[in-house]
Formats: sequence, structure tokens, C-alpha cells
Amino acid sequence: MLQPFRLALALVLVSGAAAGAEPATGARVDRKRSVTIASTPAEPLPVVHVAADARTVFLFSAPIQRKTLTFDESRIRVLDAGERSIIVQPVANLTDGERQEIGVFFADGRAPTRAAFVLVTDPRDVDALIDVQRPEPPNTACQPTAQAPAPKPEDFVLLGYVDEKGVTTSSSKGTLNAVQGLILDSIVAFRGTGWILADVKIVNRPDHPAWTPREAMFVGRVGMPLRARLVAKKPGAIPPGEDGRILAVVEVPETKADLVFTLEVRGDGERRLTIPDVRFLKPAAENAP
Repeated sequence: MLQPFRLALALVLVSGAAAGAEPATGARVDRKRSVTIASTPAEPLPVVHVAADARTVFLFSAPIQRKTLTFDESRIRVLDAGERSIIVQPVANLTDGERQEIGVFFADGRAPTRAAFVLVTDPRDVDALIDVQRPEPPNTACQPTAQAPAPKPEDFVLLGYVDEKGVTTSSSKGTLNAVQGLILDSIVAFRGTGWILADVKIVNRPDHPAWTPREAMFVGRVGMPLRARLVAKKPGAIPPGEDGRILAVVEVPETKADLVFTLEVRGDGERRLTIPDVRFLKPAAENAP
């Protein structure tokens, strides 16, 4: 049996020899690297090199929603998808100039909610392992009094949230019976470029205590629920007998069909408002006659 020192020395020699080995002439070099995903739709997607004779593993820093994976099945194979990883391999080497996109949503709903990549084939190297990182939230600790500038209409276009298709909407007045003392007064469903938003007015019945909405989930007919960002027009509790307005927004893959979700708004004391059949109409360009 080798002594500890001799064993360590042997491992160093072996690893040194492996590191010094030169790749065969004409062979692709395997790379392992970290990649930070785009934080807004306007940012370019990170480029990942793939090859038909190699597998590329994506390791994510947070759990993903496997059922939200989007890719061209005729060009890309997903060999395995786990809680924090996916393994992909192209059906054949991608042609010169061909760019295939693959994307998946995170399960925690924290921004950025989706990780997307552009896959290409490069004759020189292939990415064997991609360590996927999310951008860190901006550190505002040194400027506690600083306020973000008010958004302007042009910001939405420059950030990619609105394109030539515009924004579609649908609306309805409340038709639900009061459940747990919460009444739906009205809802307007907005759909833009890669996002949906529900503008909801909720009434808290006079015979129930004050209620603060805490979280919102979009539950589809298939796939995992999508945790939404929840914004209240007036932060804090909705007093008995009064109403409050909330906005629930989440990023979604672009499709050419209507999207239908059940919206669940949860708050204090396990009280919740469930709104079924919230319809987000397909992009405006698709609705044109």
C-alpha cells in the first residue's frame, strides 16, 4: 500500500503529465468555464460552443423548471435535465453561421427569471462544462437615499419589453364569489415581449381583518407554477372594507398562442384569492386580420 506522501506525489505527477499533454492536431479543445446570463432582454445572450461528438453540461446556481426548456428538437438533443443541470448535444455540427437558442426558467422566480444561451459550433473548441451564474443584484448600500429615475416610455422599447408587436390586453370585471373575505373587483391582463402582467383590484370585506398580499403564482394547465413579481400600488395591508391594487408580472417564453393561467394571490393568515382562466392574448401582430 502506498504511503500518503508517495500517493500524493504520484497524483501530482499524473495530473502534471495530463495537463502538459497537447491535443491531437485538428481535435477540438474541451473547455470548462463560468458564464453569466443576460439580466435584461436587451443584453446579448452568452455564446456556448457545442459539437455533435461531445456533450455539453450546464450547471445552474439555482433550481430550474425543467418543463420550461425551449429549443429546436430537430437540431438539439437534451440528453438529461435535472434540478440544477441539463446535458445537451447537437444532432449534427451546426453549420457555419447557424445559431441555436436554448432557454429555461428558474424555479425561484428571482430576476433574471430565465437563462438563455446561443449554441454554435466552432472547429477549435467545445464547451464541456458551463457553470451558469446569475448577475448579482446592484449594491445600493452605499447610497441608501438614492432613488431610481422614473421610467420613460422609450425605456420599455430600449430594454426590449415592447417591440413592433406592441402590447395586447384583455379585461374583465369581478365575477367571483367572495372566498376568505376577498373579492375580485377587476383584472386587466397585459402581454408584451416575453412577459405577462396582471393588474388586479381586490376588495377586502368589512367583516374580515386587514390583509397584506405577499406572493403571486401563475399556474398553467401544464408545467410548473411560475412565481411572479408582486408590486402593490399602495404597499402594506388592505384594511377591512377597502380595496387594493396589485400587479403580478412574470417572464414567459414567446409563443404565437393565447396563454391561460390561474392566478393565485396569497397573503396573511393563509388567505388567498384564486382567479381562474386569466387569458393573455397572443401578440398583437398575430391578432391582425
